[in-house]
Amino acid sequence: MTEGNFVDYVKMYVASGNGGKGSVHLHREKYIAKGGPDGGDGGRGGHIILRGNSNLWTLLHLKFKKHFRAEHGGHGSSGRSFGADGEDVYIDVPLGTVVRDTETNDIIMEITDNGEERIIAQGGKGGLGNWHFKTSTNQTPRYAQPGIPLEERYITLELKLLADVGLVGFPNAGKSTLLSVVTSAKPKIADYEFTTLKPNLGIVKYREFQTFVMADIPGIIEGAAEGRGLGHYFLRHIERNSILLFMIPADATDIKKQYDILLDELRRYNPEMLDKDRIIAITKCDMLDNELKAELKIELDNELPIPYKFISSVAQQGLTELKDELWKMLN
Repeated sequence: MTEGNFVDYVKMYVASGNGGKGSVHLHREKYIAKGGPDGGDGGRGGHIILRGNSNLWTLLHLKFKKHFRAEHGGHGSSGRSFGADGEDVYIDVPLGTVVRDTETNDIIMEITDNGEERIIAQGGKGGLGNWHFKTSTNQTPRYAQPGIPLEERYITLELKLLADVGLVGFPNAGKSTLLSVVTSAKPKIADYEFTTLKPNLGIVKYREFQTFVMADIPGIIEGAAEGRGLGHYFLRHIERNSILLFMIPADATDIKKQYDILLDELRRYNPEMLDKDRIIAITKCDMLDNELKAELKIELDNELPIPYKFISSVAQQGLTELKDELWKMLN
């Protein structure tokens, strides 16, 4: 999935169908006197329905089609004939899609399961025909119900990636490199900061043909929760990850301080993120010899409150141990 194809925010207009009108009709037939009312009911207007689709990873297919209208219900007719129901319109969305009312910004619903169907705009109910209103004192009612009008609204679709492991770190910490090595994903990699401008997903193959999903989130900087840098826009994608893998390079001035800054940004954005399982990957460890690594290990054992692993994506060091630890945490 390339950066240009990743769309995680779409505004759209949806309108259901009007309910059909009930019929006002009096039965007319040769040799049948005073046939009475026989106007049929109107049909229901079509719904606008959101449907979860596990084969979708982005809202790209909705980027250029932002108006959806369902079919109106048919009108009733003579002989108690019902009008046809309007055809429903289905909009497939990736799992993890949050639906908001554009005007109020209130959350309407969330789509999290494959095949889950939720009505976002209810089709109008069809009106009753005049045969429903006949009584002993009103045997020829000349009125029927109109259909209930359509429902229309502006909505915003917001995708929050559903991944097992989310990569969290400062720019240029090696997140994209790790994703490219342990999955088949091809994120952009370069030796400057903010190379990743959009989240990337990859499927990590584990022992015995098992897999889990890893998400590379654009780099976070201090102050991201207040809108600095790129990370604040993508912090919401971290909310849905089961495990947070903090990535800090071995040449960082203060590994514990970097971890504390990252954790504080997540806490300020959403305190519930602190309830997730966390692990640290010390990246670029091919720069360390055994003596330096042993000294750093003694220091980190005293400072870090969570598990950590030494890895090097380029040199393929420690990746199996990291995957073993992630799989153990996931299960």
